[in-house]
Amino acid sequence: MRLVVGLGNPGPEYSDTRHNAGVLVLEELARSHGIELDQQRYGSRLGRGYVVGQDTVLLAPQTFMNASGTAVAAALSDLCIEPRPETLLVILDDLDLPFGQIRLRPRGGAGGHRGLADILEAIGHRDVGRLRFGIGRPPEGEDPVEYVLEAFSPDERRELPARVRHAAQAIACAFEEGFGVAMNHFN
Repeated sequence: MRLVVGLGNPGPEYSDTRHNAGVLVLEELARSHGIELDQQRYGSRLGRGYVVGQDTVLLAPQTFMNASGTAVAAALSDLCIEPRPETLLVILDDLDLPFGQIRLRPRGGAGGHRGLADILEAIGHRDVGRLRFGIGRPPEGEDPVEYVLEAFSPDERRELPARVRHAAQAIACAFEEGFGVAMNHFN
């Protein structure tokens, strides 16, 4: 069994913001594999089904992003999943990547992302697969905190469905063919 976590903030006021890119990719992964995110457990929305033939739980914590670790740790414990890159993948937004660009990695640090940092601290190690979805840097003079909580621009919105699909395909590829193949093809 594996766990895929999409990071974002709860509530309709955040649903279309850049900071919710992780949830948008998770929802596309769910849609493309026929999984409904219709259950409530671990303080999260979740769904369970098969992604490339393996039992997979998709989890969208309903805490604010910087407090996601509790939900992830509870799910891992309850589902008896030992966190490894092949069994735990976190999807998150990234200011340092241009809009829509992705970076898939099998492990590493938080890279300044507080949501991922909270998860790594809660589970006690860094062997966590991650897919970073680029949201780009804010214009000069704009506060990054405000920028991530804004809606995507009209140009970004037009491109967003294709970019989100691409990210979901990268995750499926990583699970089916391994991180090395997926990284070479999608990064």
